[in-house]
Amino acid sequence: MPASFNQPIIEEFRANGGKVGGPFEGGDLLLLTTTGARSGTEHTVPLGYVRDGDLLLVVASAAGAPRHPAWYHNLLAHPVVRVEIGTEVFEAIAVPAEGGRRERLFEHVVRAAPGYVGYQVRTTRILPVVVLERSEPEAGADPPEVAGLAGKLMEVHTWLRSQLRHVRAEADAHLAARETPRGPGEPPPPGLGLQLRQHCLAFCQSLEFHHSGEDAHVFPALASRHPHLGGTLDRLRDEHRAVARIQGELLALLADIDTADPRRFRTELDRMAERLTAHLDYEEESLLPVLAGIPWPPAPPVPGTAESAAT
Repeated sequence: MPASFNQPIIEEFRANGGKVGGPFEGGDLLLLTTTGARSGTEHTVPLGYVRDGDLLLVVASAAGAPRHPAWYHNLLAHPVVRVEIGTEVFEAIAVPAEGGRRERLFEHVVRAAPGYVGYQVRTTRILPVVVLERSEPEAGADPPEVAGLAGKLMEVHTWLRSQLRHVRAEADAHLAARETPRGPGEPPPPGLGLQLRQHCLAFCQSLEFHHSGEDAHVFPALASRHPHLGGTLDRLRDEHRAVARIQGELLALLADIDTADPRRFRTELDRMAERLTAHLDYEEESLLPVLAGIPWPPAPPVPGTAESAAT
């Protein structure tokens, strides 16, 4: 739908705690914000959704148009999305369902919203069913308190380690499924799979964002206040570049999930895990004592100071 149609709905949604009138009144509606595949800018669209347990399902129907909507292409390039439901806002990883899972979820969707059957009839493309997997704690959960910049660093590192374990477990499961004997007439084994691709891509993009922030902001600030850390920070920057090269190999493999070699992908993922784990361990050993004395979130600058003038 054009932005001129969506924008009033988005504004009404946000002004009324997720409630809208007109043709969407009483329906289950969310706002999905994706990052443009080419532009890199944020785009928000209102979408109907269906719950499946703790998961949220959205269908890239475009009302039965012959092409996938732009937001679907965006989430394939940038799997981390922002979701707004009612007054709640959270990040999620967008994963298109495949094969039998897609069929089961589409049947679940049409039981709740039969109109999608008509959209599927209008087009020859298979309407993607996208699962929005919350990547943040549920509302009302008590997140651990972050004490200082050291605590914030450990929070990020803990998340990165957990996501890396998750991706490796999915890769193991995927390889096991590929090696399962197939009988005559059974379909060929899948490529890397959209689920594995989306989770790995989300992990790599989050890691790149973290390292870029350290290189641009955290490390220069530490170097100016703690000159004795110069050698340590240089080593950490070198390790960032080494990890980035492995990321590049992984992303190149993910560019075509249908032809990529899963075993080569697993080899590169193991190499990433080894280098990244060693890097995180060294960074914590070297920087946590210094970061412990720095508050988080940063204190606002005092008006009239140089820090205030620079913002």
